[in-house]
Amino acid sequence: MASKIIGQSMPNIPWEERPSSGDLVWRYSRNPVIPRDLIPCANSIFNSAVVPYKNEFAGVFRVDNKSRNMRIHSGRSRDGFKFEIENEPISFVCSEPEIATFVEGYDPRVCRIEDRYYLTWCNNYHGPTIGVAYTCDFKKFYQLENAFLPFNRNGVLFPRKINNKYLMLSRPSDTGHTPFGDIFISASPDLIHWGCHRHVMSPRAGKLTWQCTKIGAGPVPIETTEGWLMFYHGVLTSCNGFVYSMGAALLDIDKPWKVIYRSREYLLNPRQIYECVGDVPNVVFPCASLQDSDSGKIAIYYGCADTVTGLAFCYVDEVIDYLRANSEL
Repeated sequence: MASKIIGQSMPNIPWEERPSSGDLVWRYSRNPVIPRDLIPCANSIFNSAVVPYKNEFAGVFRVDNKSRNMRIHSGRSRDGFKFEIENEPISFVCSEPEIATFVEGYDPRVCRIEDRYYLTWCNNYHGPTIGVAYTCDFKKFYQLENAFLPFNRNGVLFPRKINNKYLMLSRPSDTGHTPFGDIFISASPDLIHWGCHRHVMSPRAGKLTWQCTKIGAGPVPIETTEGWLMFYHGVLTSCNGFVYSMGAALLDIDKPWKVIYRSREYLLNPRQIYECVGDVPNVVFPCASLQDSDSGKIAIYYGCADTVTGLAFCYVDEVIDYLRANSEL
């Protein structure tokens, strides 16, 4: 029986048919879907989050400005291909002055839970940690407490409660360009207090592979009939620096810290000019996905060379079939 997505149908999902190459994951032929200079202040726009919103699309976008400050901006799109991004960064409503002082923000994810859209991002509070906020309209954003102590990155929420708890993936980190990193999962009763930390996956240590240095969760996990499909990035340390690629894993539906399958090979890696050349070369960094439960289509937004945003496509049943046949736990 083919694996299916559990969730809403999305007949307007941005989509392009597979080219003759027959790749499991294929790129949008007109990438980058978001250029680096879409708004006047931008040096680069990448590692951004897109969600369905009122029969169209909305999101939060990492915009590094021409002073090279890292900021997050809201934006919208009618079709998921052409975006309008606000010129000014998000100004959060926050009742707690201690955390309201904004230093920088980057690599956002957006997750709809019930009637709110929750934003998580790498927030600087005496070092990188996970900021949390919510919005209902992508105009006003209300900042909550930071989820964890420094240092942490890649905070990604699950789209519903599991065993009556909110769950978030993250990667404990350090102050800089972390040369290590495992994926962990944490639980919360209220999106404020976090605990019950569980280990999910480690890098492929001990041998040179595409994911031997560090790994981190990408888009919001996708609920399927087989478990939670999690796309993630893996990093290899080459003689010329880090190389970021994308893989996938299938997690247990009730205990998502238990890995069922994990891709032995990458599904997408830097090979196009816009992925290999930019402010940080050789980066494919998935941050968001859209999925249609009726057709099994998945569209993935990913950062390219820390400069622009790309779009890629796949089918859920093909990815899970691939994981079954090509898994290495």
